[in-house]
Amino acid sequence: MKARLSVDIGGTFTDVALLQALSDGPSELTTTKVLTTYDDPARGVMQGIDDVLLQAGVAPESIDLVLHGTTLATNALIERRGAVTGLLTTAGHRDVLEMAFENRFEQYDVNIERAAPLVPRYLRLGITERVAADGTTLIPMAEAEVLEAARELVDAGVTSLAIGFLHSYAQPEHEQRARDLLVGVFPQLSLTLSSEVCPEIREYERLSTTVANAYVKPLMSQYLASLAEQLTAFGIPGQVLMMTSGGGLTTLEAASAYPVRLVESGPAGGAMLAAHLARQHDLAEVLSFDMGGTTAKICLIDQGEPLHSRAFEVDRRYRFKKGSGLPVRIPVIEMVEIGAGGGSIAHMDELQRLLIGPESAGSEPGPACYGRGGEAATVTDADVVLGKVPPDLFAGGKLRLQTDAAERAVQTAVAAPLNLSVQSAAHAVAEVVEENMAAAARAHAAEWGRDLQARCMIAFGGAAPLHAAQLASKLKIGQVLIPHGAGVGSALGFLLSPVRFEVVRSLYMRLDSLDTERLEHVFADMRAEAAQVLSGAGVDTYSEHSQAYMRYVGQGYEVAVELPGNLSAAALLEGFERSYVALYGRTIPGMAVEVLSWTLALSATTQSPRLGGGPVSAEKSSARSEVPEPLGYTDYFGGETQIRIPIYARDALNTQMRLTGPLLVVEAQTTTVVPEAMELRVLDDGAMSMTATEER
Repeated sequence: MKARLSVDIGGTFTDVALLQALSDGPSELTTTKVLTTYDDPARGVMQGIDDVLLQAGVAPESIDLVLHGTTLATNALIERRGAVTGLLTTAGHRDVLEMAFENRFEQYDVNIERAAPLVPRYLRLGITERVAADGTTLIPMAEAEVLEAARELVDAGVTSLAIGFLHSYAQPEHEQRARDLLVGVFPQLSLTLSSEVCPEIREYERLSTTVANAYVKPLMSQYLASLAEQLTAFGIPGQVLMMTSGGGLTTLEAASAYPVRLVESGPAGGAMLAAHLARQHDLAEVLSFDMGGTTAKICLIDQGEPLHSRAFEVDRRYRFKKGSGLPVRIPVIEMVEIGAGGGSIAHMDELQRLLIGPESAGSEPGPACYGRGGEAATVTDADVVLGKVPPDLFAGGKLRLQTDAAERAVQTAVAAPLNLSVQSAAHAVAEVVEENMAAAARAHAAEWGRDLQARCMIAFGGAAPLHAAQLASKLKIGQVLIPHGAGVGSALGFLLSPVRFEVVRSLYMRLDSLDTERLEHVFADMRAEAAQVLSGAGVDTYSEHSQAYMRYVGQGYEVAVELPGNLSAAALLEGFERSYVALYGRTIPGMAVEVLSWTLALSATTQSPRLGGGPVSAEKSSARSEVPEPLGYTDYFGGETQIRIPIYARDALNTQMRLTGPLLVVEAQTTTVVPEAMELRVLDDGAMSMTATEER
C-alpha cells in the first residue's frame, strides 16, 4: 500500500504524520512528535520518520510522496542566523533598506523600534547604471564596477549576494548580465536577482524581499539538499514537495531558488487544515489558533478560505505593529504570529512586570520540566504546575516531565519576585500569555475590519488545546473545535494542500489605453513559468487563477481584482468597481483606472485525501454512551483553589458522550483542557467541540 509522509519543523518540535491511503474509506493516520535538532534539523526529521514508520509497520519504499514545511527560514531571519549577505544596487540607492517607507508607524512614541536591515551599510554598494520605469536603458551598466564591488564584498566575508537595480522589474537585462559576469569569477557566491524573486514595482519592498531571499538561501539550499540525500539513503523513493507561505506545494528546486517563499510555510499548513475543517463543518467564520512550542499563529478564515495577501512582515519588533518588521512581497496566507508558545520564557522587566517571550527555550535545552538542563520558567512549566499536563502522559509517554523542576523554575522567576505562591505565579504566566494572544487576535481582526465574537475557534498545535478555552472566553467566542491529530495540525494541513505556484509581473497600464496583445504575451510567460514548476512536481492537470492590482489614477494603494476570462477594458473596469465597492462602499465617477501588477497562479486539481482517525463507529458507539473510566486524576489549579479533576483518553471517547468540565483529554501529541462550565462532545469526524454551558 502506498503512503505519504508530512513533516513540519517547528522551533521546538518536529511533527511527522503518515497517511496510508485506503480505497474504501478514510485513510489511516499515524503521527509522532520529536524534539527539533538545531545542529542538523534533518536529523530530527529522520528520527521522526523512523518512529512513525515503526509505529505503522510501513516500509520506507512504500512512501511515494514527502510533504515538508519548516520555520527554519523564518527563525533564521528573526534570529539573524543567515549568511553574510551583500547588496549590489543602482548607484545612489544603497540606503533604500535603511530609509524604508520614511514614516513613523507609531506617530507619538519616541522610542519606536524597527527591525534593522539584514545587510549593513558597508556591504551595500552602488553600481553605475540606470533603467527608466518603462524599461528604457538610460545609463549602461559599468561591468568593471560589478566585478570590483563583488571582489570587495567577498573580501569582507560575503557568501550570498543580492542584486537589485532600479526598475529591474521592467527590464531585467542589467541584473542578468551582472549574474553572468559573477558566476564565472566568483562561483562560490550564492546569487539572488530581484527581477526573479520579486519582479514588482516599489523599490523598498522589492529590495527587502530580495535581500531576505539571499540571506536564507545558502542555509535553506544546504538543508534541503541534505534532507533529500538522507531520505534517499533511508530508502524513501518518493518525491519531496515543500509547503509555501501561500498555502500551496512546490518542488525542492523552486524552494531552493526562492526560499523566502517558505517563510510562513509551517503556519500556512495549519491555516489550510483550519480552512478544510471550516468547509467540512459548514462554518462561515472561523478563527484559526495554532500554538506550538515557540510561537502562536492566528488567522481569519471566511467562507472556508483563509485571507491571502501579497505582503508580509517578518520580525515585527514593536507590539505586533505593522511597519515595525521586515517587509517581504510573496504570496502569503495573512495571519499574525507572536512569540507565545509552550517554550516562551517568563521573566520580570525592570518595572517588575511579568512578561512572556518572545525568547523561547526551544528544544535545547527546552523548558525546565524537560529535564534537559533548562532553568528558565516557561509557559509549559506553568502548565505543568497548574496540573494541565500529566507528566507521565506527555508526548505519548516518551518524555516524562519533571514537576519539581517546573516548580523550582516558576518559584525563582515569578513567584519569589511577585511574592506569590507557586500555583498563583503559574496561573499568572498562563493569564499573561493568553492576554497576549487575545490582544494579537483583536489587533489582527481590527486591521482587517472583522468581528471575532461570531466565529468558531479551531485550535491545534501542541500547546493550543491547553489554552484554547480560556482564550476563547477572553475573545467571547462560544465554540472551540479541536481536530483529530491537533498536536500535529500543520503537518496534516500539508496533506490537504494542492501543488500550487504563483507568478507576478509589474506591468503598468491604464484601462483607457489597455494593450491586450502585450498583456497576452505577459500572461503566456507567467503561465509557462508556473507550469514548469508544476510539471517538475508531476502535475499536468491544473486550474488557473489570476488577479490584477488596480487603483484610480493618483491613489497610493491598489485593490485585488479577479480577472475575467475576457481581458477587455470594460470587463476589467466592471471587476474593479465591484471590488472597490466591496472594500470602500462606493466608486469615484469620472476617474481613470490603472493597473500596476498582474498575478497568475496554477493549482493542481487533484482531490485532497481523506484524513482518518475518527471516533468509534456508530455501530460500536451506540453501546458505549456511558462515559469511560478516567485514566487517572490530576490536581488542577484554575486560579482560586486546587481541585482534583479526571483525565480521559481521547481515543476512548465517542459521539454518544457529553462531558462537562473541568477535565483533561489526553492524546499522544497534546492535551485539551476543558474548564468549568464548558461541555465537550465528539463530532462524527473525530473533532472535539467545546461549548459554554452558561454565560462565563
